[in-house]
Amino acid sequence: MITVKANQNLQTSKTNRKLRAKTAIIGWSFIILAALLIFLFYFYPMFQALLMSLQSGTGTNLQFVGLENYVRLFKDPTFLTTVKNTVIYLIIQVPVMIILALFLSVMLNDKKTKLKGFFRTAIFLPCVTSLVAYSVIFKYLFGTDGIINVMLMNVSLISEPIQWLTDPFWAKITIIIAITWRWTGYNMIFYLSGLQNIDHSIYEAAKMDGASAFQQFFKITIPMMKPIILFTSITSTIGTLQVFDEVMNITNGGPGNATMTISQYIYNLSFKYTPDFGYAATVSYAIVIMIVIFSIIQFKVAGDKNA
Repeated sequence: MITVKANQNLQTSKTNRKLRAKTAIIGWSFIILAALLIFLFYFYPMFQALLMSLQSGTGTNLQFVGLENYVRLFKDPTFLTTVKNTVIYLIIQVPVMIILALFLSVMLNDKKTKLKGFFRTAIFLPCVTSLVAYSVIFKYLFGTDGIINVMLMNVSLISEPIQWLTDPFWAKITIIIAITWRWTGYNMIFYLSGLQNIDHSIYEAAKMDGASAFQQFFKITIPMMKPIILFTSITSTIGTLQVFDEVMNITNGGPGNATMTISQYIYNLSFKYTPDFGYAATVSYAIVIMIVIFSIIQFKVAGDKNA
C-alpha cells in the first residue's frame, strides 16, 4: 500500500512538473516575440547610440575618441544655449500646464458644470491635432500682422505689434503658449480619471466639518491625486526636454538660437550642418541624463521613498 501510494505521488509530481514546463513554454511563446522586437528596436539602437557617442568624424567616417565628445559639450556655446532654452521651457511651461490641467479637471468634474462632454472634447482635441498643422497655424496667428496682434491692438492693450516670432523673449513665450495649448488637455484626462475615483463621501464629510472648497482641494484632492500628478509631471518633463516640432515649425530656432532646443540641435548636427553623428549621439545622451536627474528630483520633491 505504501509503495503504491509512493508511486502515485511520484507520478503526480512528474505530471505537475510537465504541466509547469508546458505552461512556461506557452507563456514564453506569448512574450518572446515582443521581447525580441523591444530589444531589436529599443535597446539595440540605444546601445549602438552609446557606442557612437564615443566616436567622432564626418558622416559615417567615425573614429573612436573616448569621452572627448562629452568634454566638448561643456565647451560648446550652441549646446549650452539650447540647454538654457530647454530648461526655461521646462521650468515655466510644465508647472503652468500642470496647474491649468488640475484647475480644468476640477471644474469639469463638478456635477453642476453643464456641457461637460463638449468642453472635455474641446480641451483634449489639440492633443490629436497634427503637430505640423497646429505649429503652422500658430506661426500665422502670432505673426506681426496676425490675428493675435490685431485683437490686442483693437482692444488698446498694445500700441504697436508685438514681435512674437522675431524677438528672443516673445519667441520663447510663443513656444511656451503653443506647447501648453497642445498638452494641457492630455494631462487633464489623467486628472479627471483620478478625480472620479475619489469617494465623494470624503468631500461630503469635509464639508460637514466646515472645510471650504479651497481647503478640500489642498487637503483632499491634491494628496489623493499625488501619484497621478507625479506621473504627469515626469511625462511632461520628458516631453518638454524633447521638444522639437513646435520650435522647428514656428521659429526654426530663431531669432539666432534664441528658441533652439536640444532636440533641434541634434537634428541640425545630423542633417543640417556637416553631419557629425557621433557628437549628435552624445547630445542625445545628454537629454537622457537630464531626464534621469529631473525625474529623481521630482520623486524626491514628491516624497517617494522608492526614488
